[in-house]
Amino acid sequence: MFSTNKLLPPMVSFLITLMFACGNTGVQKQGSTDAHKLDEYNGRTELATFAGGCFWCVEAPFEDIDGVITVISGYAGGKEKNPTYGEVSSGKTSHREAVQITYDPEVISFSELVDIFWQTFDPTDEGGSFYDRGSQYESAIWYHDNGQKKVAEESKKLLDKSGKFEKPIATPIIKFTNFYPAEDYHQDYYKKNPQDYYAYRNGSGRDKFIKSHWPELSDKKYTAPSKAELKKNLTKLQYEVTQEDATEMSFQNEYNDNHKDGIYVDIVSGAPLFSSKDKYESGSGWPSFTKPIDARALEKPTDDDLGMLRVEVRSKFGKSHLGHVFYDGPEPTNLRYCMNSAAMKFIPKEDMEAQGYGKYLWLVN
Repeated sequence: MFSTNKLLPPMVSFLITLMFACGNTGVQKQGSTDAHKLDEYNGRTELATFAGGCFWCVEAPFEDIDGVITVISGYAGGKEKNPTYGEVSSGKTSHREAVQITYDPEVISFSELVDIFWQTFDPTDEGGSFYDRGSQYESAIWYHDNGQKKVAEESKKLLDKSGKFEKPIATPIIKFTNFYPAEDYHQDYYKKNPQDYYAYRNGSGRDKFIKSHWPELSDKKYTAPSKAELKKNLTKLQYEVTQEDATEMSFQNEYNDNHKDGIYVDIVSGAPLFSSKDKYESGSGWPSFTKPIDARALEKPTDDDLGMLRVEVRSKFGKSHLGHVFYDGPEPTNLRYCMNSAAMKFIPKEDMEAQGYGKYLWLVN
């Protein structure tokens, strides 16, 4: 998370920065690959496979997220080979409608994908999904290794304890066996047939359910002020970090040693970024986290300012620089979100409700 053209720390901090900010040269540079041409992607890849009812509605939320390379609608978990849409949708097979995501674990973690997945459907529905009924529309998380299994089980347990739903989570966690891509006309359905897609989401009750159970995360709710307003309301350091990609001094910043319970929000837009529950001591001198509250609030372009490829972390709604993410963190994500304190505002747990962040308390408790 170091920028040579905006050098704030002394030379000692520069050396410390290099020590902790190396090792990401294997990451594919964002923008150099078509999101749907996996054969052109040279970075590291892993798979995640989910079912949450109609695959059109599970596919779309994962598109255009940095670190996600492809999202394919298809059929998973059944015994029949090469099933067709007609066979699966009619309940004639043992497959579920599903999506398979190819992602770069050095940019986004399986844990972050699971967090997004829970917000795409009703995970308490045992007999299908909204008005799509039958086993072919039941939800599932298929794990591709024991690490994914552990992440999924712990995430499900946390969500069950959250009190967000009146009924227990019904989504099973299953060992992956197979996945068959669906017919071409199902891929990117939300782009090809937007009117039908959004009518379906609304008519099925999916959008209403999501809106009633999950907080809004949009640029309408979290708006970035003008540069003039920011220059007036932010400190000199906050402005230089967020607007000019500067890096604050390591160890001598506001939140590196903060151990209080609460959440960290974007100083520019107010969007929720990180929970204290995911903060850990990295030894880097900057506040570090294993994952964000919601990866959809972030953008992750790359830079090669120091002659090595690194993944920058920016606020999607604030359009501001936050820090960098490195693939040298602890399990289960193996990621280190290395953030500038000056780019964030800490909201203590006891103040979250009053300041409009009460719906995120379950992530802190």
